Amino acid sequence: MTDAPPVADPHARVRLRAGVISLVVGAALLATKYIAYLYTGSAAVLSDALESIVNVVAAVFALGSLVFAGRPADRAHPYGHGKMEYFSAAFEGGLIAFAAVAIAWYAAADLLRGPGVGAVEIGVVLTAAAGAVNAALGGWLVATGRRVRSLVLLADGRHVLSDFWTSLGVVVGLVLVRLTGITWLDPAVALLVAANLARTGFGLVRHAAGGLLDEEDTALLERLVAAFEAERSEGIIRLHRLRAIRAGRFAHVDAHLIVPEHWTVEQAHEASDAFERRVIDACAIEGEIVFHTDPCRRRLCRACDLRDCPIRQHAFVDRPPLTVDEACLSDEAFWGPRGFPLRGPDAT
Repeated sequence: MTDAPPVADPHARVRLRAGVISLVVGAALLATKYIAYLYTGSAAVLSDALESIVNVVAAVFALGSLVFAGRPADRAHPYGHGKMEYFSAAFEGGLIAFAAVAIAWYAAADLLRGPGVGAVEIGVVLTAAAGAVNAALGGWLVATGRRVRSLVLLADGRHVLSDFWTSLGVVVGLVLVRLTGITWLDPAVALLVAANLARTGFGLVRHAAGGLLDEEDTALLERLVAAFEAERSEGIIRLHRLRAIRAGRFAHVDAHLIVPEHWTVEQAHEASDAFERRVIDACAIEGEIVFHTDPCRRRLCRACDLRDCPIRQHAFVDRPPLTVDEACLSDEAFWGPRGFPLRGPDAT
């Protein structure tokens, strides 16, 4: 791994600006929905307002986590502070689940005591307007989160988009109440809103838990293996024991790189460093790759295309393309009887 000086994050301001906008707009929408509830007394509108409270609290927490996660690695946190984004996403998912329980409780109580809804037209206008703003904000946050690789913004954007669907459901419920006069439709819509929020909250918590537990990121592994193949140079014989974890937008990757055993330490070091730089550029990731170099063995001669090798015992035959399954093999599995496929009867 190369010891490059830390580079300023070019997207830090974009993330912070997005977090501030999410907070300000969320607070304005909360006020709008609460006014709609005061006019209507609707359980469904209240459920929408409760979710907006969660939006505002989550936006405050997300903003703090963006500031913390953007700090560079230090001695106390050698892998950086990026995993704070997973804590933020889990926190937001928990808040959404809590809002779902509160909404379900209020809607059930409203059904038991007999619902009453008034000023439906005002409620429809205010809720529809808030929903349209949520749709625009949520789509922008998701697009920005993907562009700058921020789990916090992605989680916040998806939550805001779920709020849009909540508002849409509330509008439909209010219109149905206005057209049919059936008031129990209002708390029924609120219960549907609660069920949708519970699903959204569980999904966020599940995704964040996977990140905190370093769950395999298959998409990242596939990108890395494709880059390994595309950027491989002569002397990079094979690769295994690949591991990759994400800490927010940063990726930490390590693998065992097989190089010719007659290479000097300096040759292996320079080749692996250059290979790391090419792979990081090809994958367009922020992070690091740490290669542990292993000397080759005779069983790999038939798959090694190194020219003028002074220790070659078998002619080069073919080099099978690297796969994710092979790249993730452990040392024991790679060199074992079911490991790398090219070997002769006299392989060692």
